[in-house]
Amino acid sequence: MSSLSFNFAPDFRPLAARMRPRTIGEYIGQAHLLGEGQPVRKALEAGRAHSMMLWGPPGTGKTTLAELIAHYSNAHVERISAVTSGVKDIRAAIEQAKAMAESRGQRTLLFVDEVHRFNKSQQDAFLPFIEDGTVIFIGATTENPSFEINNALLSRARVYLIKRLSHDEIAHIVTQALSDTERGLGQRQFVMPTDVLTTLAQLCDGDARKALNLIELMSDMLADGGTFTTEMLIQVAGHQVAGFDKNGDQFYDLISAVHKSIRGSAPDAALYWFCRILEGGGDPLYVARRLLAIASEDVGNADPAAMTIALNAWDCFHRVGPAEGERAIAQAIVYLASAPKSNAVYTAFKAARELARDTGQVEVPHHLRNAPTQLMKDIGMGAGYRYAHDEANAYASGENYFPESLQTAQFYFPTERGFEKRIKDKLAQLAQLYQASEHKRYE
Repeated sequence: MSSLSFNFAPDFRPLAARMRPRTIGEYIGQAHLLGEGQPVRKALEAGRAHSMMLWGPPGTGKTTLAELIAHYSNAHVERISAVTSGVKDIRAAIEQAKAMAESRGQRTLLFVDEVHRFNKSQQDAFLPFIEDGTVIFIGATTENPSFEINNALLSRARVYLIKRLSHDEIAHIVTQALSDTERGLGQRQFVMPTDVLTTLAQLCDGDARKALNLIELMSDMLADGGTFTTEMLIQVAGHQVAGFDKNGDQFYDLISAVHKSIRGSAPDAALYWFCRILEGGGDPLYVARRLLAIASEDVGNADPAAMTIALNAWDCFHRVGPAEGERAIAQAIVYLASAPKSNAVYTAFKAARELARDTGQVEVPHHLRNAPTQLMKDIGMGAGYRYAHDEANAYASGENYFPESLQTAQFYFPTERGFEKRIKDKLAQLAQLYQASEHKRYE
C-alpha cells in the first residue's frame, strides 16, 4: 500500500491580499492613529472597539485597519460593499450578527466599504443596530463624510482620517513584499534598484495596493533573481509613468508650467499642462490647492471671485469624485487664466510683513487700543478714537491708524485692471478726503 502525500495548494491570491498586515506591528503608516499611545492603538491593545468612519484615499489601509480591529476585539466580521449591496444585504448581515451574539456570545464588526455610495435610506438602516449594540459599525469612504454621510450616522461613529502613505512608507511596503518568503516574493530573490523603487513610490502616490500590484505584474516578466527596471515599470504602468521621473522634478516642472500659463493668461496652455499631470498619474487636488495660491498671488483683487471659483472646484472634486471633479478644476483653471491679473496684494503683504518684522517693538497708539476697564480708560487707552460709522461716508478723514513714526507707510498700490480699478478709485477718493482734513488741521 503506497503512502499518501499531501500537497497544499498554492496561494493564488493577489500579492496585495497576501501581504495584508496581520498585526499592528506589520501595519505600515497612520502613525497618528496607531503609533504608541495613539487613540486607535490604545483601543486595539485593550480589546475595545467603537463605531467609526475611516476616511482616506484608496490603498491606504482602511480595510486592513478594520480587519485588525476585529481581530484584536475578538469580533466576528461581516463585510458589505456599497457598490454591490442593498438593503437586503444589510438585513442579512444584521441577522447574522444577531445569530452570532445568541449562539456564541460574540460581537460582530460590520465593515461597510465605500459607504458613501449608500443613499440616505440605506444609511439610515444601520442606525438602530448601532444604537442597540448589535454591531460595531466601521465605514470606509474615499469621500468627505461631512458631505456624503448622514448626520445621524456621523453622530454615532467617530471619524478618523486615513492619510496617504509617504514615499518612504510605500518603499518599505514594497521592500517587505520582495523579502517575505512566506507570503511575498522573497523566494524568487528579485533585485529592486533604488531608482526604480523611488519612481514606483512616486508613481503610486500613497496607494500601497497599486504599488504591490505593479511589482507583481513586473515579477511575471522576470526569471528568479532578475532585476526590475524602469522600462518594465513603464510597460506595466503604461502612460502613468509619463508625468514622473526618478527625482520627481518633472512633476514640479509641470505644476510650474500650469502656474506660469495661468499667470500669463494662456488658458489653453494651462489646460494642456494640467492634462499632462493627469495623464502622468498626478494628484488633481495638488493642482486645486495651487489654484488657491494663484487666485491670491496672481489674480488678487483684480477679480476677487477667483478665490471662490478655486474653492468651489476643490469642493466639487470632493463631492462628485475625480471624473467630474477634474473637469471642475479645469473650469477653474480657464477662469483664472482668463481673469484680469494683479499681484498688488501679494506685493503689499510681503512689504508689510518686512516692515512688521523690522518694527515689532513699536507700540500701538493709545487711541487704537481697547479699554475694557476703567483703569485703562483713566490712563488714556482708547481716548480720541473716532468710530468710522458715525462719520460722514463712514470714513473718519484725517484719522491715523499707524504708529506715528510709520504713518506715511504704504504697501498696497492697486492696478487699473478689473475690479481693482474700482478699489483704486475708492482709495484715491478717501486719500483726497484725508488730505483735505490734514489741510484744515494746519490752516
